[in-house]
Amino acid sequence: SHCECAEGWAEPLLDRISINETNVVCPVIDVIDDNTLKYQYSSAKSTSIGGFDWNMQFSWHAIPNYERNRRSNDLMPVRSPTMAGGLFAISRKYFEKLGTYDAGMDIWGGENLELSFRVWMCGGTLEIIPCSHVGHIFRKRSPYKWRTGVNVVKKNTIRLAEVWMDDYKKYYYERFNFDLGEYGDITARKELRKNLNCKSFDWYIKTVYPDLFVPGESKASGEIRSKAKPMCIDSPSDHQNFHKPVNMWPCHNQGGNQYWMLSNKGRSEEMMAV
Repeated sequence: SHCECAEGWAEPLLDRISINETNVVCPVIDVIDDNTLKYQYSSAKSTSIGGFDWNMQFSWHAIPNYERNRRSNDLMPVRSPTMAGGLFAISRKYFEKLGTYDAGMDIWGGENLELSFRVWMCGGTLEIIPCSHVGHIFRKRSPYKWRTGVNVVKKNTIRLAEVWMDDYKKYYYERFNFDLGEYGDITARKELRKNLNCKSFDWYIKTVYPDLFVPGESKASGEIRSKAKPMCIDSPSDHQNFHKPVNMWPCHNQGGNQYWMLSNKGRSEEMMAV
């Protein structure tokens, strides 16, 4: 197994659910070194919250000041916009009411954000519980086998965008020039959202995740092209290494690592060039 539960991990999670079954709760995820198996226990003060970027990738962030001010001490539950997905507890009754997982998604990827949005927008609360700890070995590569020619993560995230993100989905689609491809039938999931009387994604952004940079606030976006030849500024950085230098590469017109934004406030989001 690649997870190890710390002593007393379950009781704090179950306590929050017993108080309110619409609480969806996550333990603090400690790191287990994949070489030495050393367990690195993190303190309550260093608890992080989950977020995401407009590539629809999960990310960790420091607890914002408004959330620190809401809590009277470091052991109180922390409200989190998203969760990592692999480690959480939820009432079975509430999970079924929310529609469980999207059966149209394949294998892995995007389901954590989809459930996070659904919990918040449909009346629940997503929390990280500092008194509950589970260790996790973060793999260097995916253990899953993907079907040839199918971008499973992209398909899954397009499904969640179509159902939950309303007009904000365009900021994700801009990253790959709106090349959606086949993502299956989402009729039942849209009907689920309607039946649950869920709030809008605009409400989620403004109420749950006000710190998120919205691309619509940027001055400009797109490729940065050379006037002399068909070359674009390209970022080889990824979420494991943010320090690779940018370079020039033939323009591929697919967004991704050649998609840039100029923000009004000069703030750093995802990978930034300075």
